[in-house]
Amino acid sequence: MEFLVRQSRLFCPFLNKTSPTTLRALSASSPSGNGVSNLQVAARECPVMGAAMAVQSSRSYATSTTPLHFEQSSPSKVNETTIDSVHAKAGVFDTSKGICKHGLAVMKAAQAATGENVEVAPAVKTAPSPSKRHSNGFNYENFYQAELTKKHKDKSYRYFNNINRLAKEFPKAHTNSEKERVTVWCSNDYLGMSKNKEVLKSMHNTLDKYGAGAGGTRNIAGHNKHALELEATLADLHSKEAALVFSSCYVANDATLSTLGSKLPNCVILSDQLNHASMIQGIRHSGARKVVFKHNDLVDLENKLKSLPVEVPKIIAFESVYSMCGSIAPIEKICDLADKYGAITFLDEVHAVGMYGPRGAGVAEHLDFEAHANGRWENTVMSRVDIITGTLGKAYGCVGGYIAGSAKFVDMIRSLAPGFIFTTSLPPAVMAGANTAIEYQKMTITDRAAQQLNTRYVKAKLADLDIPVVPNPSHIVPVLVGDAATAKVASDMLLERFDIYVQAINYPTVPVGEERLRVTPTPGHGPELADNLVNALETVWTELGIKRVKDWEAVGGLAGVGVKDAKPTKPIWTDAQLGLTPVTGVQADKVVVEKETISAIPIEAAA
Repeated sequence: MEFLVRQSRLFCPFLNKTSPTTLRALSASSPSGNGVSNLQVAARECPVMGAAMAVQSSRSYATSTTPLHFEQSSPSKVNETTIDSVHAKAGVFDTSKGICKHGLAVMKAAQAATGENVEVAPAVKTAPSPSKRHSNGFNYENFYQAELTKKHKDKSYRYFNNINRLAKEFPKAHTNSEKERVTVWCSNDYLGMSKNKEVLKSMHNTLDKYGAGAGGTRNIAGHNKHALELEATLADLHSKEAALVFSSCYVANDATLSTLGSKLPNCVILSDQLNHASMIQGIRHSGARKVVFKHNDLVDLENKLKSLPVEVPKIIAFESVYSMCGSIAPIEKICDLADKYGAITFLDEVHAVGMYGPRGAGVAEHLDFEAHANGRWENTVMSRVDIITGTLGKAYGCVGGYIAGSAKFVDMIRSLAPGFIFTTSLPPAVMAGANTAIEYQKMTITDRAAQQLNTRYVKAKLADLDIPVVPNPSHIVPVLVGDAATAKVASDMLLERFDIYVQAINYPTVPVGEERLRVTPTPGHGPELADNLVNALETVWTELGIKRVKDWEAVGGLAGVGVKDAKPTKPIWTDAQLGLTPVTGVQADKVVVEKETISAIPIEAAA
């Protein structure tokens, strides 16, 4: 019973926010003089407290009360269940923010007893169940529910939080109430470009002149100067002959790999073990033979290449930055293997464009930093990559995806890929805004440097507290939890108690047992906000008893955390590139963050 009460404070907005005085007033009042308080009456409508009260009543040999819309459970059944599954049985699938129907009943009781004005989210009207329409055949609704039950049972069900990021208060957001503020620590708007003044100005001007929508596919009314300018900018960014814009990079990856793999005769696609779902789906849709190689394992990749006939077309598909663990691919060495065995390379730079390199072209550019800073792109790693894909929706703060490569390759995908041909073009304002964002980031490394320094700061602070971060050289801060239910509770605690939003990541995005909180600092997450986050994580880790680095060491390590004799991971951005020491072409011994000058952070303690 105590466990249920303690946990319910995390899930129930009323219990979490109602003062002890109000609770005492409710518990002391009785609506009918029968000794049952208003608090008890309201609690019976809550599947958590109602279930617990039913158990308590059965133990006392009293008549148990079945909560509204809740299936009667035996004491053993209730004791074994979790908060999530109890809510699921009651038809409540997201209580992480806002007021569910049972919480609303409790709050109404509080308002009636005390006269307080309690703000609640508006009720959502639902249509009648369609199950009766299919009563004579297959029970579709039961099938849907069975699939959802599986997700709840294995703790992989996705909970969405109502987070409304505020352009003028970045990185703050409001929740369902516009009066509330939370700090967003998990956005992929890595550089805050979604609120950049130049980007917004470009979008406003284009919207006023050309309207909201594109008007059709690129073939029918949707081909315009905005698409042409954006594709020219992207081709220049990656030093390629041509580029092609899609509605998202998921679509770009799927359409390109499926088209290329299906058209190349007897094609074999070699795919990194941790590739994004969009690439996996594209390979599946291609019908080509797929060979998976171990993550970033050059020996395994070469062994698999050796086993294939020289004359067979081969594509090596991989990412530069893997977003859930933060690892970075050995791009140059993969290009060496591609040249040796007659393969082409398909590089997804989604989590790297805007973030790496002197012009923000990604990790491939970053590997020859000084050459690209001085305009020399020939014979660089980036020039050796055959196909590059990227997004406009992360570091560039807009939406959309693209491919870049040779003119003939791009024209073939343009002419054959259904995912491009039959999709409405991006709105002109979106393409104009994305083009402005790319050009803006080509001209400065200030945002990238600030983001990297803030990332180093957070990683160093967490290391001091023995809070486990999956080691990596990139801008991602994956904080290992190791359990789906615990990760969800930790995320909820951060949101409800500390006004910090960090989404829990579970299967299938990460393997079962490697659940985590994925933290992504931006230039706007300076030391003050970072200290708030670190202190909140320390509280959460302590109260929930989540494993620390020393605990993972004791069991042999997991996901790179607590691995014995592991080599330290160095950031891909060097001190010189960040301006911590002088370097030709880069002037930044200090970085400007949200109108404040923050001195470069000492590196000795950085992860």
